[in-house]
Amino acid sequence: MIHIALPKGRLGEKAYEIFKKLGYGCPEIEEDNRKLIFENRENDVCYFWAKPSDVSVYVERGAADIGIVGKDILLEHGSDVYELLDLGMGKCRMAVAGIKGQRPAADKTLRVATKFPNITRNYYAAQSREIEIIQLNGSIEIAPLLGLSDVIVDIVETGTTLKENNLEPFETIVPISARLIANKASFKFQYDKIHALCEKIQAERNAES
Repeated sequence: MIHIALPKGRLGEKAYEIFKKLGYGCPEIEEDNRKLIFENRENDVCYFWAKPSDVSVYVERGAADIGIVGKDILLEHGSDVYELLDLGMGKCRMAVAGIKGQRPAADKTLRVATKFPNITRNYYAAQSREIEIIQLNGSIEIAPLLGLSDVIVDIVETGTTLKENNLEPFETIVPISARLIANKASFKFQYDKIHALCEKIQAERNAES
């Protein structure tokens, strides 16, 4: 049986619909109940919902064989898993942004507010840029407006929130989308099942494009 970790929310629901369409459905997961784990022995699958940032932990530690997770989480956590497919869902980008028309001087320590300290640290280390990381958990956009930081590093989808707060993206760090990941031991011992699933997903994506 393949154990699959799905992120709670719209992304996980879209991912489940893909699995269901390819013959890995589990009717129990669609029922109105409070169960946490859902099995369908006929289709040889077991699903469970997890907080998006926890999916890679479940997969890395073997509680799940495969899972769906955003590229941002993989980069931030440095998860020791196999990244099998880019599912092309949940597309956005990790970007540096700041007050419109006010790019910080390059000769001073850059104050960066972010929820993603590891991505930020690695990005600026590659540029040999000296930074001070200010870790926040929400409302990142107000940090430069209040003078707390020079710039922010955050996920940008449409850019509407930035525009409404007189901010603009300066640089794109990396494109973000949902990835199918696998536990390294599971991929070895359940290779045929996992590989077959990947091929079906890829074939479905090719047919849609």
